[in-house]
Amino acid sequence: MADRKATAIWRGDKKNGKGVMRFADYEGQFSYSSRFEEGTGTNPEELLGAAHAGCYAMSISSGLEQAGYTAEKIEVTAHIALRHIEGKSRIVSSHLVCKAIVPGISDEEFQAIAKASKEGCPVSVALAGLEITFEAELVKA
Repeated sequence: MADRKATAIWRGDKKNGKGVMRFADYEGQFSYSSRFEEGTGTNPEELLGAAHAGCYAMSISSGLEQAGYTAEKIEVTAHIALRHIEGKSRIVSSHLVCKAIVPGISDEEFQAIAKASKEGCPVSVALAGLEITFEAELVKA
């Protein structure tokens, strides 16, 4: 197994400062505005969402493969909720929305694999303190 790393550099105060996050070939600017308002740039919640969506997509692909299916396409979007609770910013939930094209599978079997994949995804396990919900839709090609 591999260890991974990401780096963040922040300059300035919380409200007016600017930062950059780097990992692999990605570099994204972030700021107070991109995190707590609707400003341009990325934020930790989007990156957490990307990690959760990517992990879940791979987890469901693995579950489908173990059941004898190969997906033509799996698209996952993670909606990460950041809320103010008792005056502090807290990530409270991740809602996964999955749409997949999987030839030959019944919706019932797909839903069972989708649920098991949510529970077995390593990022879901790491986020165990959050409410994690999902929707999974089997779509026709």
